[in-house]
Amino acid sequence: MIVILSLLLIIDASLYQSWGTRLDTALLKYLNTPEIMIASVSTFQKITGTLFWIATSFVFIKWFNNIISKKIAKVEKGFWLQAVLFFLITAALIIPVRGGLQTIPVNQSNVYFSSNMFANHASINYAWNFFNALTHKPDGKNPYKFFDSEIAKNTIKKRRSQLLTADTDSILNTTKPNVIFIIWESLTAKVVGSLGGEPNVTENLNKLSKEGILFTNYYANGDRTDKGIPAILSGYYPQPSQSIMKMPNKSRNLPMLPKKMMDLGYNTSFYYGGDLNFGNMNTYLRNSGITDFVDGNDFDEKDWNSKWGAHDHVFMKRLADDLSKKQNEPFFKIALTLTSHEPYEFPDTYKFGKDTEENKFRSAHAYTDKTIGTFIDFAKQQPWYKNTLIVIIADHGHRSPAHKGTFNAPIKFQIPMLWLGGALNKKGIEIDNIASQVDLSYTLLDLLKGDNSEFKFSKNIFNTSDKQYAHYIFNKGFGTLSKNGLYLFDHVSKKAILEEGKEAAKLDSLGKSISQEAFQDFLERD
Repeated sequence: MIVILSLLLIIDASLYQSWGTRLDTALLKYLNTPEIMIASVSTFQKITGTLFWIATSFVFIKWFNNIISKKIAKVEKGFWLQAVLFFLITAALIIPVRGGLQTIPVNQSNVYFSSNMFANHASINYAWNFFNALTHKPDGKNPYKFFDSEIAKNTIKKRRSQLLTADTDSILNTTKPNVIFIIWESLTAKVVGSLGGEPNVTENLNKLSKEGILFTNYYANGDRTDKGIPAILSGYYPQPSQSIMKMPNKSRNLPMLPKKMMDLGYNTSFYYGGDLNFGNMNTYLRNSGITDFVDGNDFDEKDWNSKWGAHDHVFMKRLADDLSKKQNEPFFKIALTLTSHEPYEFPDTYKFGKDTEENKFRSAHAYTDKTIGTFIDFAKQQPWYKNTLIVIIADHGHRSPAHKGTFNAPIKFQIPMLWLGGALNKKGIEIDNIASQVDLSYTLLDLLKGDNSEFKFSKNIFNTSDKQYAHYIFNKGFGTLSKNGLYLFDHVSKKAILEEGKEAAKLDSLGKSISQEAFQDFLERD
């Protein structure tokens, strides 16, 4: 047990740095691909972690043997009736285990004591939290139910119904453009100069921002890739502690942008330099209707980093090589990068050095930025470019670089979205409407005159109303924001983390309603 608990201690500390949550069963979803699961861990971390695990286990085993085992060895055999007494004493341990005789057993909220969420997280026993999550499986009930279902639906409908149509002229010069999605791993607004972030990390993206349409108030709906992909392609909110992408029985009947594009006559393909089995991405994407795939198996091992897959410059060159051939138009291509994921390995200059994790993070994004800049330069020379829309978007934000204030504040979830290409009839403009990933498919299909009726959580990004909002989910909580307010809520303490602006009270009701109905939809899908 000491060996197991010491291992859980190391995993807990490592995961908290990346995920901002204490150890729970989310880890178990990645056990079917262990080699990819540990890809976020650097060699240095693995070596030091293993040494710490061995040292900690050794010290506590010695301590246990010196204090406990010696006393056990002195215990003498007693009379059999004493066994009855010890059985009753052991059974009575259920009282301290549940925290007393009160109606509701002790849970995480009992130890939350501070307005600082880091302090609350620090007060949780990691081993208890893990085994509590392991033994408390979902029972089919909605743990995020705040209101009567009709009240929640009406709260969402009343707000969303005002935001379903664009109130500006179409930004496209055609209804049948080619479409390329470049989904950039972990790109946070914090390192994008054109969004007010650090000025020198994404120099190409900053320059390109003046050539297209930059969305300056755009947010990820979750904090992992397996949450970002369904948000982008299915207009579907993530779940606080589960992933619908990992559940084919639930994800197979989601609304799917690729299927809608095929209905409009598009050829669809997906490019990724790594293992498509990670997070069950392969099943989800094939259910989405995509017919052509390029993944890590299509690249030589010499072009891989040590963890995830092919380096971005190799991967994007493959996309460019395919696009240099004669195309069947219109086409819809999706490319998901990976080099800017931990442990940030790539065969190029580390622009910001590699002395800290944050500098490696900056350097990796600078490398991917250069790669994407090269691809856009290539695209501009191609005959299909004049009839093409290129969307650059992140799969999720990131904790790095560290930001001030609440860990799950909107700045952690703010991401860039940039539209480029010859299919645009408006360029060099900024859109500051509040929007998020779940709105993309709905808005694109509206522009292409396609059927977007199944995307029931989405809104039109080009609606300029101040009623626009974004809603994002993190482990055990959510955030809802508009131009006039912000509301962050923690499901464990059942209290607000942060309330700002004159609209905070309305966002309280809206955020809880979305959380409730989104999870109810998740439960009912099969």
